Amino acid sequence: MPADLIAKSDMKALAAKAAGLDQAEGDARTKQVVNKLLYRLMLTIDELDISMDEFWAGVAYIGEVAKANELGLLIPGVAIEHFLDLRLDEAERLAGLDGGTARTIEGPLYIAGAPLSKHEARLDDGTDDGEILFMEGQVFDTKDRPVAGAIVDVWHANSFGFYSFFGPPQSPYNLRRRIETDAEGRYRFRSIMPSGYGCPPGSNTEKLLTQMGRHAQRPAHIHFFVTANGYRQLTTQINIDGDKYLHDDFAFGTRDDLIPPVERVTNAAEIHKAGLNKPFARIAFDFKMTREKAGAPSTVVNREHAVAA
Repeated sequence: MPADLIAKSDMKALAAKAAGLDQAEGDARTKQVVNKLLYRLMLTIDELDISMDEFWAGVAYIGEVAKANELGLLIPGVAIEHFLDLRLDEAERLAGLDGGTARTIEGPLYIAGAPLSKHEARLDDGTDDGEILFMEGQVFDTKDRPVAGAIVDVWHANSFGFYSFFGPPQSPYNLRRRIETDAEGRYRFRSIMPSGYGCPPGSNTEKLLTQMGRHAQRPAHIHFFVTANGYRQLTTQINIDGDKYLHDDFAFGTRDDLIPPVERVTNAAEIHKAGLNKPFARIAFDFKMTREKAGAPSTVVNREHAVAA
């Protein structure tokens, strides 16, 4: 079937009518968004000569993704979550906001309500025999003043690439904590070095990435929300330097400013001082927060999250 069968003016008129633009009732913003999406979908179908079979295969695929609760995985996999971050970066720049820690994707594996600790915490439950990790730093504002009482909400995978509440059972809130910074904005935690991981084998997301000639792997990383009164919420993560997929993350989460060096500690005196009997790793990382500004786009994202079960 030849492409460009339908005049663009006819497509525009059909999309407008389907979106209810000729009706007084309804929500104006919904109409605006649906109209634009419908028109561009019709345009793509016509320009690429998408067949009936291809179209309905796409509908079935989206249905399977939704049934498998994979939308939160697919969206970063096709770079949309990263694109939203880039747009917010530019909107903040235009609003005169800069100097804060780089943001990056939240991902689909956050669980609210992790235990709250003062100044420091141990994230792991002691059952994972992976490499011990100590991470510490300070939370500052963009003028290098410490932010006391900030909440560093941290979550990451275990040494097998699994998160608590997802995958094989782990103790509740394993590798998830909220840490309140001290008077100097300091936080510290002990944990286990996370592993990278991939989309579940055979998942809909993996199938699509394979069809596009891409892999479905993420480098090892640690997620953070950092919040404080009067400051803009920071959603970010650090990536573990040296990971095979460090600069080839299927979810586009790596940013150069978020790759702190990893110090491997093998000195016996340092190991003893840390109360351990084997080598461990250290990461130092400071967060910089920007103050809220009237009229700036919000950094708090209202999205569905899994709940602790």
